[in-house]
Amino acid sequence: MAGGVRRPGRGGEIGRARPGGGQGLGVTGAPGTDWYGPEGYAPSREPYQAPYIPVDEETVALRIPDPPNATGPLDGSVPGARARSADSGTGPTPGGRAARRKAAKGRRGRHGGTHRAAEAAETEATGAARPPLSRVEARRQARANRPSPAVVASRLIGEVFITTGVLMLLFVTYQLWWTNVRAQAQAGNEASQLQDDWANGKRNPGTFEPGQGFALLHIPKLDVVVPIAEGTNSKKVLDRGMVGHYAEGALKTAMPEAKTGNFGLAGHRNTHGEPFRYINRLDPGDPIVVETQDTYFVYTMASILPVTSPSNVSVLDPVPQGSGFAKPGRYITLTTCTPEFTSKYRMIVWGKMVEERPRSKGKPDALVS
Repeated sequence: MAGGVRRPGRGGEIGRARPGGGQGLGVTGAPGTDWYGPEGYAPSREPYQAPYIPVDEETVALRIPDPPNATGPLDGSVPGARARSADSGTGPTPGGRAARRKAAKGRRGRHGGTHRAAEAAETEATGAARPPLSRVEARRQARANRPSPAVVASRLIGEVFITTGVLMLLFVTYQLWWTNVRAQAQAGNEASQLQDDWANGKRNPGTFEPGQGFALLHIPKLDVVVPIAEGTNSKKVLDRGMVGHYAEGALKTAMPEAKTGNFGLAGHRNTHGEPFRYINRLDPGDPIVVETQDTYFVYTMASILPVTSPSNVSVLDPVPQGSGFAKPGRYITLTTCTPEFTSKYRMIVWGKMVEERPRSKGKPDALVS
Protein backbone atom coordinates (compact mmCIF):
# COMPACT_ATOMS: atom_id res chain seq x y z
CA MET A 1 0.00 0.00 0.00
CA ALA A 2 1.29 3.36 -1.05
CA GLY A 3 -0.90 5.58 1.17
CA GLY A 4 -1.66 5.55 4.84
CA VAL A 5 -4.15 3.11 6.37
CA ARG A 6 -7.24 4.41 8.02
CA ARG A 7 -9.03 2.94 11.04
CA PRO A 8 -12.44 1.55 10.06
CA GLY A 9 -15.28 3.78 10.92
CA ARG A 10 -13.19 6.83 11.65
CA GLY A 11 -11.06 7.05 8.52
CA GLY A 12 -8.13 8.45 10.41
CA GLU A 13 -4.62 7.53 9.39
CA ILE A 14 -3.04 5.42 12.09
CA GLY A 15 0.28 4.39 10.67
CA ARG A 16 2.42 3.73 7.68
CA ALA A 17 4.35 0.72 6.57
CA ARG A 18 7.89 0.61 7.94
CA PRO A 19 10.72 1.25 5.54
CA GLY A 20 12.19 -2.21 6.15
CA GLY A 21 9.11 -3.93 4.76
CA GLY A 22 7.49 -4.94 8.06
CA GLN A 23 4.08 -3.89 9.31
CA GLY A 24 3.69 -0.84 11.50
CA LEU A 25 1.98 -0.81 14.86
CA GLY A 26 -1.70 -1.59 14.36
CA VAL A 27 -1.29 -1.84 10.61
CA THR A 28 -3.38 -4.47 8.86
CA GLY A 29 -2.66 -6.20 5.61
CA ALA A 30 -6.03 -5.04 4.27
CA PRO A 31 -8.87 -2.89 5.66
CA GLY A 32 -11.04 -4.84 8.04
CA THR A 33 -8.91 -8.03 8.12
CA ASP A 34 -6.40 -9.47 10.64
CA TRP A 35 -3.12 -10.52 9.00
CA TYR A 36 -2.18 -13.02 11.69
CA GLY A 37 -5.11 -15.36 11.26
CA PRO A 38 -8.06 -16.43 13.36
CA GLU A 39 -6.03 -17.15 16.50
CA GLY A 40 -6.22 -13.55 17.53
CA TYR A 41 -2.52 -13.14 18.27
CA ALA A 42 0.73 -13.11 16.37
CA PRO A 43 2.64 -16.42 16.38
CA SER A 44 5.81 -16.30 18.43
CA ARG A 45 9.11 -17.18 16.80
CA GLU A 46 11.36 -19.80 18.32
CA PRO A 47 14.54 -18.19 19.66
CA TYR A 48 17.81 -18.98 17.79
CA GLN A 49 20.11 -21.24 19.75
CA ALA A 50 23.80 -21.07 18.86
CA PRO A 51 25.63 -24.40 18.70
CA TYR A 52 27.64 -25.35 21.73
CA ILE A 53 31.31 -24.48 21.36
CA PRO A 54 33.68 -26.01 23.90
CA VAL A 55 35.85 -23.65 25.83
CA ASP A 56 39.33 -23.38 24.36
CA GLU A 57 41.63 -23.39 27.36
CA GLU A 58 44.58 -22.14 25.32
CA THR A 59 42.97 -19.25 23.41
CA VAL A 60 40.84 -16.89 25.49
CA ALA A 61 40.07 -14.37 22.73
CA LEU A 62 36.43 -13.76 21.80
CA ARG A 63 35.04 -15.61 18.79
CA ILE A 64 32.10 -15.06 16.48
CA PRO A 65 29.99 -18.22 16.46
CA ASP A 66 29.62 -19.98 13.13
CA PRO A 67 26.19 -19.57 11.50
CA PRO A 68 23.90 -22.61 11.66
CA ASN A 69 24.00 -24.90 8.67
CA ALA A 70 20.69 -26.58 8.09
CA THR A 71 22.04 -28.94 5.46
CA GLY A 72 25.36 -29.81 7.17
CA PRO A 73 25.97 -32.45 9.82
CA LEU A 74 24.74 -31.87 13.31
CA ASP A 75 28.21 -31.73 14.84
CA GLY A 76 29.21 -28.77 12.64
CA SER A 77 32.11 -30.59 10.98
CA VAL A 78 32.93 -30.40 7.28
CA PRO A 79 32.25 -33.60 5.34
CA GLY A 80 35.58 -33.44 3.53
CA ALA A 81 37.43 -32.98 6.79
CA ARG A 82 35.56 -35.96 8.26
CA ALA A 83 36.54 -38.06 5.29
CA ARG A 84 40.17 -37.02 5.64
CA SER A 85 40.07 -37.77 9.34
CA ALA A 86 38.67 -41.19 8.58
CA ASP A 87 41.40 -41.81 6.01
CA SER A 88 44.17 -40.73 8.36
CA GLY A 89 42.87 -43.02 11.10
CA THR A 90 42.16 -40.25 13.62
CA GLY A 91 38.81 -39.00 14.83
CA PRO A 92 37.70 -35.41 15.24
CA THR A 93 39.71 -33.48 17.73
CA PRO A 94 37.72 -31.87 20.56
CA GLY A 95 38.43 -28.27 21.42
CA GLY A 96 38.84 -25.00 19.57
CA ARG A 97 40.80 -24.03 16.52
CA ALA A 98 44.15 -23.85 18.35
CA ALA A 99 43.64 -27.32 19.80
CA ARG A 100 42.89 -28.70 16.35
CA ARG A 101 46.04 -27.10 14.94
CA LYS A 102 48.12 -28.58 17.74
CA ALA A 103 46.67 -32.03 17.20
CA ALA A 104 47.29 -31.78 13.45
CA LYS A 105 50.94 -30.83 14.04
CA GLY A 106 51.35 -33.78 16.36
CA ARG A 107 50.00 -36.14 13.72
CA ARG A 108 52.22 -34.75 10.95
CA GLY A 109 55.35 -34.50 13.06
CA ARG A 110 57.58 -31.47 13.26
CA HIS A 111 59.32 -32.12 9.95
CA GLY A 112 56.84 -34.26 8.12
CA GLY A 113 57.69 -37.44 10.00
CA THR A 114 54.52 -39.24 8.93
CA HIS A 115 55.31 -38.84 5.24
CA ARG A 116 58.89 -39.94 5.74
CA ALA A 117 57.85 -42.94 7.76
CA ALA A 118 55.39 -43.88 5.04
CA GLU A 119 58.05 -43.56 2.36
CA ALA A 120 60.49 -45.66 4.41
CA ALA A 121 57.86 -48.33 4.96
CA GLU A 122 57.09 -48.34 1.24
CA THR A 123 60.78 -48.70 0.40
CA GLU A 124 61.19 -51.58 2.83
CA ALA A 125 58.13 -53.27 1.42
CA THR A 126 59.47 -52.87 -2.12
CA GLY A 127 62.87 -54.27 -1.10
CA ALA A 128 61.28 -57.17 0.71
CA ALA A 129 59.08 -57.94 -2.25
CA ARG A 130 62.03 -57.87 -4.71
CA PRO A 131 63.12 -61.38 -5.63
CA PRO A 132 66.72 -62.42 -4.90
CA LEU A 133 69.24 -61.93 -7.68
CA SER A 134 70.46 -64.90 -9.63
CA ARG A 135 74.14 -65.81 -9.64
CA VAL A 136 74.69 -64.24 -13.06
CA GLU A 137 72.87 -61.05 -12.09
CA ALA A 138 74.84 -60.82 -8.87
CA ARG A 139 78.10 -61.12 -10.81
CA ARG A 140 76.99 -58.45 -13.25
CA GLN A 141 76.04 -56.12 -10.43
CA ALA A 142 79.35 -56.71 -8.65
CA ARG A 143 81.23 -56.10 -11.91
CA ALA A 144 79.30 -52.87 -12.46
CA ASN A 145 80.07 -51.66 -8.93
CA ARG A 146 83.76 -52.49 -9.30
CA PRO A 147 85.89 -49.36 -10.06
CA SER A 148 87.41 -49.16 -13.50
CA PRO A 149 91.19 -49.54 -14.06
CA ALA A 150 91.46 -45.81 -14.72
CA VAL A 151 89.88 -45.01 -11.35
CA VAL A 152 92.18 -47.47 -9.57
CA ALA A 153 95.23 -46.03 -11.33
CA SER A 154 94.26 -42.46 -10.47
CA ARG A 155 93.81 -43.43 -6.82
CA LEU A 156 97.21 -45.11 -6.72
CA ILE A 157 98.89 -42.12 -8.36
CA GLY A 158 97.21 -39.77 -5.90
CA GLU A 159 98.38 -41.86 -2.94
CA VAL A 160 101.92 -41.94 -4.33
CA PHE A 161 101.97 -38.15 -4.72
CA ILE A 162 100.60 -37.61 -1.22
CA THR A 163 103.13 -40.01 0.30
CA THR A 164 105.98 -38.43 -1.65
CA GLY A 165 104.92 -34.95 -0.57
CA VAL A 166 104.80 -35.98 3.09
CA LEU A 167 108.24 -37.61 2.87
CA MET A 168 109.72 -34.55 1.19
CA LEU A 169 108.24 -32.28 3.83
CA LEU A 170 109.72 -34.44 6.57
CA PHE A 171 113.11 -34.46 4.83
CA VAL A 172 113.15 -30.68 4.44
CA THR A 173 112.17 -30.26 8.08
CA TYR A 174 114.97 -32.60 9.10
CA GLN A 175 117.57 -30.84 6.96
CA LEU A 176 116.67 -27.23 7.71
CA TRP A 177 115.70 -27.52 11.35
CA TRP A 178 116.65 -30.70 13.13
CA THR A 179 120.21 -30.95 11.78
CA ASN A 180 120.88 -27.42 13.03
CA VAL A 181 119.46 -28.16 16.45
CA ARG A 182 121.50 -31.33 16.84
CA ALA A 183 124.74 -29.92 15.39
CA GLN A 184 124.62 -26.75 17.48
CA ALA A 185 124.12 -28.84 20.60
CA GLN A 186 127.08 -31.07 19.70
CA ALA A 187 129.30 -28.09 18.90
CA GLY A 188 128.31 -26.38 22.13
CA ASN A 189 129.20 -29.46 24.15
CA GLU A 190 132.55 -29.76 22.36
CA ALA A 191 133.39 -26.09 23.03
CA SER A 192 132.54 -26.43 26.72
CA GLN A 193 134.60 -29.60 27.02
CA LEU A 194 137.53 -27.94 25.26
CA GLN A 195 137.51 -24.94 27.60
CA ASP A 196 137.28 -27.22 30.63
CA ASP A 197 140.28 -29.19 29.42
CA TRP A 198 142.25 -25.99 28.91
CA ALA A 199 141.39 -24.82 32.39
CA ASN A 200 142.50 -28.16 33.87
CA GLY A 201 145.66 -28.36 31.72
CA LYS A 202 144.74 -31.73 30.16
CA ARG A 203 145.66 -30.82 26.59
CA ASN A 204 148.93 -29.45 25.25
CA PRO A 205 149.59 -27.88 21.84
CA GLY A 206 150.85 -30.32 19.26
CA THR A 207 149.38 -32.75 16.77
CA PHE A 208 145.76 -33.78 17.04
CA GLU A 209 143.75 -36.79 15.99
CA PRO A 210 141.20 -36.48 13.13
CA GLY A 211 137.97 -35.12 14.56
CA GLN A 212 139.65 -33.84 17.71
CA GLY A 213 138.94 -30.24 18.68
CA PHE A 214 141.92 -28.03 19.44
CA ALA A 215 140.80 -24.36 19.07
CA LEU A 216 137.85 -21.98 19.01
CA LEU A 217 136.96 -19.69 16.09
CA HIS A 218 135.43 -16.30 16.95
CA ILE A 219 133.76 -14.07 14.33
CA PRO A 220 132.40 -11.20 16.47
CA LYS A 221 130.48 -9.47 13.69
CA LEU A 222 128.45 -12.63 12.99
CA ASP A 223 128.24 -13.68 16.67
CA VAL A 224 129.91 -16.99 15.83
CA VAL A 225 131.85 -19.07 18.36
CA VAL A 226 132.54 -22.58 17.07
CA PRO A 227 135.10 -25.32 17.79
CA ILE A 228 137.88 -26.06 15.30
CA ALA A 229 138.62 -29.76 14.83
CA GLU A 230 141.33 -31.58 12.93
CA GLY A 231 140.31 -32.70 9.44
CA THR A 232 137.33 -31.95 7.23
CA ASN A 233 135.47 -35.24 7.52
CA SER A 234 131.73 -34.65 7.27
CA LYS A 235 130.54 -37.17 9.88
CA LYS A 236 133.27 -36.56 12.42
CA VAL A 237 133.62 -32.79 12.07
CA LEU A 238 131.45 -30.74 9.73
CA ASP A 239 128.09 -32.43 10.38
CA ARG A 240 128.67 -32.02 14.12
CA GLY A 241 128.54 -28.23 13.78
CA MET A 242 132.30 -27.67 13.96
CA VAL A 243 134.67 -26.20 11.37
CA GLY A 244 137.50 -28.38 10.07
CA HIS A 245 141.17 -27.69 9.53
CA TYR A 246 142.59 -28.77 6.16
CA ALA A 247 145.25 -31.13 7.51
CA GLU A 248 145.32 -34.11 5.17
CA GLY A 249 147.17 -34.93 1.95
CA ALA A 250 147.71 -32.27 -0.68
CA LEU A 251 145.28 -29.93 1.04
CA LYS A 252 147.23 -29.78 4.28
CA THR A 253 147.64 -26.21 5.54
CA ALA A 254 149.68 -24.58 8.28
CA MET A 255 148.65 -24.20 11.92
CA PRO A 256 148.08 -20.70 13.36
CA GLU A 257 151.33 -20.69 15.33
CA ALA A 258 153.42 -21.29 12.19
CA LYS A 259 155.69 -18.35 11.27
CA THR A 260 154.36 -18.33 7.70
CA GLY A 261 151.56 -20.17 6.02
CA ASN A 262 147.85 -20.30 5.33
CA PHE A 263 145.51 -21.65 8.02
CA GLY A 264 142.64 -23.15 5.98
CA LEU A 265 139.20 -23.91 7.47
CA ALA A 266 136.00 -25.43 6.01
CA GLY A 267 132.45 -25.20 7.36
CA HIS A 268 128.82 -25.65 6.37
CA ARG A 269 126.89 -22.68 5.05
CA ASN A 270 123.48 -24.30 5.44
CA THR A 271 122.26 -27.07 7.76
CA HIS A 272 124.34 -28.88 10.40
CA GLY A 273 124.86 -25.76 12.48
CA GLU A 274 125.69 -23.58 9.42
CA PRO A 275 128.60 -21.68 11.09
CA PHE A 276 129.70 -20.06 7.79
CA ARG A 277 126.26 -19.07 6.53
CA TYR A 278 126.87 -15.30 6.64
CA ILE A 279 130.60 -14.98 5.98
CA ASN A 280 129.67 -13.12 2.79
CA ARG A 281 128.65 -10.23 5.07
CA LEU A 282 132.19 -9.68 6.33
CA ASP A 283 133.90 -6.48 5.26
CA PRO A 284 137.62 -5.74 5.03
CA GLY A 285 138.97 -5.03 8.52
CA ASP A 286 136.42 -7.17 10.40
CA PRO A 287 138.24 -9.28 13.04
CA ILE A 288 138.51 -13.08 12.95
CA VAL A 289 140.03 -14.63 16.11
CA VAL A 290 141.44 -18.13 16.65
CA GLU A 291 141.69 -19.07 20.32
CA THR A 292 144.00 -21.92 21.39
CA GLN A 293 145.05 -23.22 24.78
CA ASP A 294 147.83 -20.62 25.15
CA THR A 295 147.29 -17.91 22.53
CA TYR A 296 144.81 -15.65 20.74
CA PHE A 297 145.55 -15.22 17.02
CA VAL A 298 143.80 -12.15 15.63
CA TYR A 299 143.20 -11.79 11.87
CA THR A 300 141.43 -9.08 9.91
CA MET A 301 139.30 -9.85 6.87
CA ALA A 302 141.18 -8.88 3.69
CA SER A 303 139.25 -10.07 0.62
CA ILE A 304 136.53 -12.39 -0.67
CA LEU A 305 136.09 -14.61 -3.72
CA PRO A 306 132.29 -14.96 -4.10
CA VAL A 307 132.27 -17.92 -6.51
CA THR A 308 134.86 -20.47 -7.56
CA SER A 309 135.03 -24.11 -8.57
CA PRO A 310 135.22 -26.79 -5.86
CA SER A 311 138.37 -28.06 -7.56
CA ASN A 312 140.19 -24.74 -7.17
CA VAL A 313 142.63 -25.78 -4.46
CA SER A 314 144.97 -22.88 -5.15
CA VAL A 315 142.97 -20.82 -2.69
CA LEU A 316 144.72 -22.85 0.05
CA ASP A 317 148.25 -22.18 -1.14
CA PRO A 318 150.68 -20.54 1.32
CA VAL A 319 150.20 -17.42 -0.80
CA PRO A 320 146.64 -18.01 -1.99
CA GLN A 321 145.83 -17.07 -5.57
CA GLY A 322 143.15 -14.43 -5.98
CA SER A 323 143.54 -13.19 -2.40
CA GLY A 324 145.57 -10.10 -3.28
CA PHE A 325 148.51 -11.24 -1.14
CA ALA A 326 151.83 -10.92 -2.96
CA LYS A 327 154.27 -12.54 -0.52
CA PRO A 328 154.32 -15.21 2.18
CA GLY A 329 152.70 -14.29 5.45
CA ARG A 330 150.37 -15.57 8.16
CA TYR A 331 146.98 -15.92 6.54
CA ILE A 332 143.63 -17.56 7.21
CA THR A 333 141.22 -18.95 4.60
CA LEU A 334 137.52 -19.72 5.20
CA THR A 335 135.80 -21.94 2.60
CA THR A 336 132.11 -22.83 2.26
CA CYS A 337 129.48 -23.76 -0.32
CA THR A 338 127.55 -21.32 -2.52
CA PRO A 339 124.81 -20.52 -3.49
CA GLU A 340 122.90 -21.31 -0.35
CA PHE A 341 121.36 -24.77 -0.06
CA THR A 342 123.62 -26.07 -2.84
CA SER A 343 127.19 -27.33 -3.09
CA LYS A 344 127.78 -26.43 -6.73
CA TYR A 345 130.43 -23.75 -6.08
CA ARG A 346 132.65 -22.46 -3.29
CA MET A 347 132.95 -19.10 -1.57
CA ILE A 348 136.33 -18.04 -0.18
CA VAL A 349 137.15 -15.43 2.49
CA TRP A 350 140.77 -14.50 3.30
CA GLY A 351 142.26 -12.77 6.32
CA LYS A 352 145.68 -11.63 7.50
CA MET A 353 147.09 -12.02 11.02
CA VAL A 354 147.55 -8.71 12.82
CA GLU A 355 148.11 -9.83 16.43
CA GLU A 356 149.34 -12.83 18.40
CA ARG A 357 148.36 -12.39 22.03
CA PRO A 358 149.16 -14.81 24.88
CA ARG A 359 146.19 -15.83 27.02
CA SER A 360 148.06 -14.62 30.08
CA LYS A 361 147.54 -11.04 28.85
CA GLY A 362 143.80 -11.47 28.62
CA LYS A 363 141.42 -11.30 25.69
CA PRO A 364 142.24 -9.15 22.65
CA ASP A 365 140.28 -6.00 21.96
CA ALA A 366 138.32 -7.75 19.21
CA LEU A 367 136.67 -9.99 21.83
CA VAL A 368 136.27 -7.34 24.51
CA SER A 369 134.53 -4.56 22.63
